[in-house]
Amino acid sequence: MELSIEQEPFGTAPDGQSLSLYTLRNRSGMVVKITNYGGVITQLHVPDRQGNVADVTFGFDEAAPYFTDAVPYFGALIGRYGNRIAGGRFELDGQSVQLEVNNGPNHLHGGSKGFHKQVWHAEPLATDLTVGLTLTYTSPDGDHGYPGNLDVTVIYELNDANELLVKYHATTDKATPVNLTQHAYFNLAGRGSILDHELTINADRYTPIDANSIPLGPLAPVAGTPFDFRTPRPVGEGIGRDDEQLKNGLGYDHNFVLNKPEAGALSLAATVCDPASGRVLELLTDEPGVQFYSGNFLDGSLSGKGWRFGHREALCLEPQHYPDSPNRPEYPSTILRPGEVYSTQSLYRFSVRP
Repeated sequence: MELSIEQEPFGTAPDGQSLSLYTLRNRSGMVVKITNYGGVITQLHVPDRQGNVADVTFGFDEAAPYFTDAVPYFGALIGRYGNRIAGGRFELDGQSVQLEVNNGPNHLHGGSKGFHKQVWHAEPLATDLTVGLTLTYTSPDGDHGYPGNLDVTVIYELNDANELLVKYHATTDKATPVNLTQHAYFNLAGRGSILDHELTINADRYTPIDANSIPLGPLAPVAGTPFDFRTPRPVGEGIGRDDEQLKNGLGYDHNFVLNKPEAGALSLAATVCDPASGRVLELLTDEPGVQFYSGNFLDGSLSGKGWRFGHREALCLEPQHYPDSPNRPEYPSTILRPGEVYSTQSLYRFSVRP
């Protein structure tokens, strides 16, 4: 088996553009399928401790389900702003900006037709050590209310160590908030509950939220709370506790403030292990935060790949800057200005434990 990338048709977008599905394969049995619609990872196959390969991400075998509003960002690229902005409003250089409100009273994940609903230009890439896909898209001035023309490049790159690297770059001609991420839903068993998955998050603090999932402001320690994942423990161990924050998120749906050896360093953010199969996912990122979401809104109403996607049968780990940062000057800034380059990367490393 060689490193390879294959392209095949993947239907037609609602606006009539032809879509493609790209299959990346390495020499270690890992397969990643990505479409240029939303930059979506539709499939991600990795071996277990016995060498049995399973698809460990939620998605669909055809394009049409991704066009509906019911699909909760399965596998998609998110922009311009991952996570929520309170009221869809913020002040920028003395001017008030109003974005689309698409999640209760808030703006979420770039808007209803954000980057996850766009057709990206795709170019396969290959080196001696990797295969990948370069995706580009220009978000126009005024897109969902955002100022400035934003030119975005996202590169997916797979190597033989079962590592998928995602690199993000963007430039703008007006100051604008940018907070790009990847929204894969993972189940390392392939299907079934993720409550037995053992999770570690390298974070001493997190951002508590109100009932609308907007940060209250101050960072809070995880110590002594259900949010302490500094040592491995099952996702389900604390999810049912009588805790106001868990009630606000209907489970885990919170930003964790990562412990960084230095700002902007690529470092280990989280580790997930499925004890039954032995599959392990390590997420490394240079972002300051990661949103952990425990699949609380999955309800069995969606199905694909031959089964229904049930409650808490997948989890998300979204590398990011903190939610509502444009309204929180005390948080790391998400404002990109002309002449600057937005550049960030995250690495998804798959392995097995005996």
